[in-house]
Order: sequence, then C-alpha cells, then structure tokens
Amino acid sequence: MLFIDITSIAVLGFLLGFVIPKGQGYSSANYFLGLHRHDWADIHLYLALLLLPLLVLHVSFNWTWVIQSTKRYLGNHWRNFLWAVSFAWVVVLVVGWIAIKF
Repeated sequence: MLFIDITSIAVLGFLLGFVIPKGQGYSSANYFLGLHRHDWADIHLYLALLLLPLLVLHVSFNWTWVIQSTKRYLGNHWRNFLWAVSFAWVVVLVVGWIAIKF
C-alpha cells in the first residue's frame, strides 16, 4: 500500500506539474480524464495525507530493525540519535503547521 501511495503521489505530481494545464477558471483545457485540475490536486493531497499514517505503520512494524541498525552504526549513542531524529520531525511538523496557518 505504501508503494502504491507513493507512486500515485509522484504520478499525480508529474501530471499536475507538466501535463494538466494551469490557469484560471474552469476552461475545458484544465480537465484531464474527466476531472478538473483542482480535483486532481485534491486527490494528490488526500494521498499525501494517507502517506503519513502508512509511514507510521511501516516504521512501527519494523521498529526492531530500526533499533538494531542504529545500535550497529552508532554504538552507545543510538538512543540519543533516535530522540534527536524524533524531535527534529516534530519541529518540522510544527513549523509546517505554523507556516500553513499564517
């Protein structure tokens, strides 16, 4: 499911960027396969939002591999590294949320 979601996001991003014409209003040129450009952008957004819980599930299913790999590569500092990465992701999400709100 994760692969299908990422691939769909990439294909829709390519279509929105290069195939479906940009422009104001609802002219016939802004339609592709019966859907308007804004409808395709909505689908792109929903697939991107679906990606987040799929990634969380993927990491949670493979959490033992994550722990073992970080222990192998970082030695005794593995716990600090995972906390730093987790904190960095929270900061990225909060900054993104603030940027969207304002």
